[in-house]
Order: sequence, then C-alpha cells, then structure tokens
Amino acid sequence: MRHSEINLRKGHGKRCESVACPLPRQGQVSSARQAGFTLVELMIVVAVIAILAVLAWPAYQQYIIKTNRKAAESCLAEHANYMERLYTTQLTYSGATLPVLDCSSASQTGQNYAYSFAPAAASTSAYNVQAAPTSALQLKDTTCATVWIDQTGARHITGTGTLSQCW
Repeated sequence: MRHSEINLRKGHGKRCESVACPLPRQGQVSSARQAGFTLVELMIVVAVIAILAVLAWPAYQQYIIKTNRKAAESCLAEHANYMERLYTTQLTYSGATLPVLDCSSASQTGQNYAYSFAPAAASTSAYNVQAAPTSALQLKDTTCATVWIDQTGARHITGTGTLSQCW
C-alpha cells in the first residue's frame, strides 16, 4: 500500500487504510458541522408565523367585508337605475319588482347580500332598494349592516357607523 493512500483522520490520530474512513464512534467528537434546524429553531419560526397570522387575519377579514359591501352598493346603484328607467315608462313604482341583475347573482354579490325592493308607504312615487347581509362574514359588519338607496338617491344604513364610513 502506498503512503498516499493512508489517510490520517483529522483529530483522531488513527490511520485509515481505506479511501472512506469510518465515522467516529459514539462519544467521539466529529469535526464536521451538522446541517439543518433544531427543534427549538423550528418552534420559534412557527411561533412567529402564528403571531403574524393572528395579527393579520382580522385586518384581512375587514378588507373582505368592505370589498363585499362596496360591490353590494354598486349593485344597489344598478337596481336604482333600473327603477328610474321603469318610472320613466310607467310613471309609478307600484307593482314593480327587482329584476335579477348580473351583479346580484350568486357568483357576484348574491352570496353575501339579499336584495329587496320596498315601495314607500302609501306612495307611488317613492321606493327603497336595500341590500341586507346574509353571509356569516358580512353579518359581522355592524358598522354598516343593511345599506339602501331611496328614490332621491339618498343613501342610508342601519349600522352604528356613519354614511361616510359606509358609502
């Protein structure tokens, strides 16, 4: 065996006759650094992600609530526009019903809001078109709750917020 084939394992002082030296025995220290994460490091990362999720989730839900409400308000404007076109041809709102518009379909805002039309009491020249929340997420919207438009274009809410917060 040639001298170049004999390796000395670093830190052990033992000769190794093969090209691949055996691993150190139990209790011996290896000079090679271990790669990977410890359980403590992994738990710290999981805790940081959990804290970020707890802080971000309510803000995300509020964003979704506001977005759904704005879509419903846009759909209310379409319904009010329909009612005005109807009034110009019939000169009355009595007997009118809301059409099924694309904006109020289940794939749009219909899964979050129910739309209804209510002629104003004892009047053929007044109405209210309203969007009432139906989904569990939208029912959490206590700031605006149900939103509606009347024949003058005035906007209303039933929630605890102000019109500027909701419209």
